Amino acid sequence: MDSIVVTGGRTLNGTVQVSGSKNAALPVLFASLLADGEHRFDNVPRLRDIDSTEELLRSLNCSTERDGNTLTVGVRRPDAPVAPYDLVRKMRASILCLGPLLTRYGEARVSLPGGCAIGTRPVDLHVETMQRLGADIDIEGGYVIAKASRLVGERITFEKVTVGGTENALMAAVLAQGTTVLENAAKEPEVVDLVHYLRAMGASIDGEGTSVITIDGVDELRPNRHRIVPDRIEAGTLLIAGAITGGNVTVEGCVPVHLQALIDKLRECGFSIRTGSESLTVEAAASWQGADVTTAPYPAFPTDLQAQFMALMTQADGTSVITEGIFENRFMHVQELVRLGANITPMAQVAVVRGNRGELSGAAVMATDLRASASLVLAGLAAEGETQVNRIYHLDRGYEQLERKLAGLGAKIRRVAA
Repeated sequence: MDSIVVTGGRTLNGTVQVSGSKNAALPVLFASLLADGEHRFDNVPRLRDIDSTEELLRSLNCSTERDGNTLTVGVRRPDAPVAPYDLVRKMRASILCLGPLLTRYGEARVSLPGGCAIGTRPVDLHVETMQRLGADIDIEGGYVIAKASRLVGERITFEKVTVGGTENALMAAVLAQGTTVLENAAKEPEVVDLVHYLRAMGASIDGEGTSVITIDGVDELRPNRHRIVPDRIEAGTLLIAGAITGGNVTVEGCVPVHLQALIDKLRECGFSIRTGSESLTVEAAASWQGADVTTAPYPAFPTDLQAQFMALMTQADGTSVITEGIFENRFMHVQELVRLGANITPMAQVAVVRGNRGELSGAAVMATDLRASASLVLAGLAAEGETQVNRIYHLDRGYEQLERKLAGLGAKIRRVAA
């Protein structure tokens, strides 16, 4: 199993290009199931989760073809609308094929998914939404088995904000009979990006980016071409990499407004942040202050940047309180940061970080999930000596060649094959 070895103490400087968003690409790729024919997607990152999605689509009688960062999906009716366990277990986002298969073919058999162990993340909201739209659902043998002659529009109020639940509901509702209204819907840029592609396919949707989305069902959709939105989480991670090393780093090809919560916190810490139309620059700070953070649905501070921000706070002056408001088990990186010398006290969903710049020292650590792996790489950049991050298959699920991008900024970092 590959690992990444980082030798700390180098200041990062320069410009780096952000890739397309994993979290936007996955639902958009599954949306292709809604219409036969050739769908073409640009700015698709090369990631393990994208590979897993392609494998699942091919199992459903689709074809996939890569040309650089353009991915073409040829959709044909599957022999059976089944997403098997052997494929779904690799990636929790596989549940997003439930809505498209059910609304298109009147039935779907989708294995309960796997993915990062950062909390229970139940599929209850997905199942309840399909039931509200008229589907009969059974959970049997580890599979969600759904049937409906045709889904019927309904007013659905989510008990809590759910990105995946909103995306599955959108894809199910676009071919449903009548009007569906989603209340307390997710506002994330990745949800908006999905709506943009569904609309390009011929869907009738209003209200994306707000808490109320209205979908008027249509009889059929058609394939189209779409460019995936830039990855705001990768952009934020690279920005924090510049900050934690006291460097000057410009992240190009991003959407600054998507990172406003992070920008505000970095400025609160004392960093200078310059924004362009499609770029963000963090400028060197001799020292920075701690800042409290609470993760919450967009546009609040993203849970997917919590671990990386925690790494930054280990080097701050003063104490930071980090509250995880989305997942109940997303502090598994804390003990690995402590192995590097960080002073962190976890308490249920709150972690108290007592910053002390220069106190991290290299050690062997283990990545426990996707964003935790990024936080350990960032901590390694600031640590004295050599840090070896193991189990980086997590990192490869969501970051496109992160070590090469960091090396291009001056980091001493390498991948070591198992």
